[in-house]
Formats: sequence, C-alpha cells, structure tokens
Amino acid sequence: MTNKICYFEIGCRDRAKTAHFYSKLFEWKMQPDPKMTRIQTGDAVNGHINSLGHEPHHYAIFYVMVDDVAAALTRALSLGGKKLVGPVPLPGGSSFGWFSDPEGNTIGVYAEKK
Repeated sequence: MTNKICYFEIGCRDRAKTAHFYSKLFEWKMQPDPKMTRIQTGDAVNGHINSLGHEPHHYAIFYVMVDDVAAALTRALSLGGKKLVGPVPLPGGSSFGWFSDPEGNTIGVYAEKK
C-alpha cells in the first residue's frame, strides 16, 4: 500500500543514550547493530536511531511508502518543495529520499524493490 507512513528515524549524537531514553519512555524494544539501533514499537510502524557523525545531528523524520522515489521527489519539487537527498539505493533494491515541504519540514519517501 502506497502513501502510508511506513517507517521513522531519530537522529542523535549518542545512540545508546537516545535508545535508553525511548526504550524507557515508550517501552520500545531496541536492537543495536553497528550502524544503527533498530526500534520495535510493537505496532506496524517501526524505525531506527541513527548517529550520522555529521549534520544533521538532531532530527526526527517519518517515511511515506511510494511506488517510485524519484517520481515522488520530482512531484514534491513541482509543488514547491525542495529535494534534499536521493534517491539513495539500499541493499536489496529498495531506495529512499528526503525532501522539504514549502515550510521547511523534512519528510522521507521510501520505495521497496519492484
């Protein structure tokens, strides 16, 4: 199903401290791995905590499932948005991108392998 919120990401400087906070606050299960800490919310939408090592250090973003990341970014541009990242291919054939809306909010788009 497209155009539904499918994932979220929380950016930080200290993954362990941030994971501890959210696990205690919401009782989310955390699964650390070398590049990120995966979050299991117990609901349909899960996410991860990420420390990029560069700006932006602090952010929260949700991702919307789309059929085609490039097309979604192009459409956002045509409606007054700005492309920020992507499309970025991911292992397994999926991809993601980020855009800002006309007010400057950052939103992610994600497409699974076709």
